[in-house]
Amino acid sequence: MATTADFKNGLCIEHNGELWSIVEFQHVKPGKGPAFVRTKLRNLRTGRVLENTFTAGVKIDLARVERRQYQFLYKENDNTYNFMHNETFEQIAIDGNLISNPALLKEGQIVEVMYHTESDTPLTCELPAFVDLKVTYTEPGVKGDTATNSLKRAIVETGAEVMVPLFINEGEMIKVDTRTNRYSERVK
Repeated sequence: MATTADFKNGLCIEHNGELWSIVEFQHVKPGKGPAFVRTKLRNLRTGRVLENTFTAGVKIDLARVERRQYQFLYKENDNTYNFMHNETFEQIAIDGNLISNPALLKEGQIVEVMYHTESDTPLTCELPAFVDLKVTYTEPGVKGDTATNSLKRAIVETGAEVMVPLFINEGEMIKVDTRTNRYSERVK
């Protein structure tokens, strides 16, 4: 058991019979009345985000979760992705709905899978914050067309579409932010 004083981003709790992850929280002490904690919770099974208010000091149940490193092997069909544990070589198949940004997964990439320890089921699969990908197709940039921060469409090696600056050419390696699906920088 824990209290609202133990809240932090990413903490997994059991609330209303479901598993939730705290996206953000704010302790509020109004001038009149008791203190409370305003939170945004993300359901670990459905991905739905819920705003909820807890009275300060109320007891909450912590969910026991474990994070394990897996390597992406291949995509089996429309929405099933296969991974291998690096130490035990155990292979698992994860539904694409549990993966944070499946379009940016490339073979051999290391991801972090969150497991519910009591039922030993995968809850989420998170990519690293940034991935290095090769640009396989983009229109050539026009020389002198840099008056503004213009972007153009580029297709990377995983098939995902990323908006990149005009100076990026086909065959270059770029760093992509997996949380926002945006170009970050050119890889040297």
